[in-house]
Amino acid sequence: MTKEEAIDIIRDAGFGFLATVEAGKPRVRPMMPYLSEEGELLLALLGRSRTIAHIKANPNVEVCFVDRKMWYARVSGTAALSTDIVKKQLVFENVPMLRQYFAGAEDPNYHLAVIKITSVEAMTPHSRLPEQIGLV
Repeated sequence: MTKEEAIDIIRDAGFGFLATVEAGKPRVRPMMPYLSEEGELLLALLGRSRTIAHIKANPNVEVCFVDRKMWYARVSGTAALSTDIVKKQLVFENVPMLRQYFAGAEDPNYHLAVIKITSVEAMTPHSRLPEQIGLV
């Protein structure tokens, strides 16, 4: 699988399942991260989100994306909270669903997690084994 195919899976899926750790147990929820041109996953969070505490306690995360063809990509990385208004605006402009949660990039309830990708594993239904893909 090529780097471009893995990026297509991430972008085509529309949402992924974010896994964090809380008290040694996995916690998974659907999210709509944005893949930046720099190869980071940018993720909008509500101020009351438990995900913020999970990231502060353990920054290791994984997001699993599955597209319409049942191709998948598992993206592992390290998450950090950010106040970067440029990145917040980028996510707000590219994820239309956020408008129902936030008034804009400067909304005090809008928090941003930036996931630095450390590895990507992808697979198609026709593959025998998942492949490691370099995105950055």
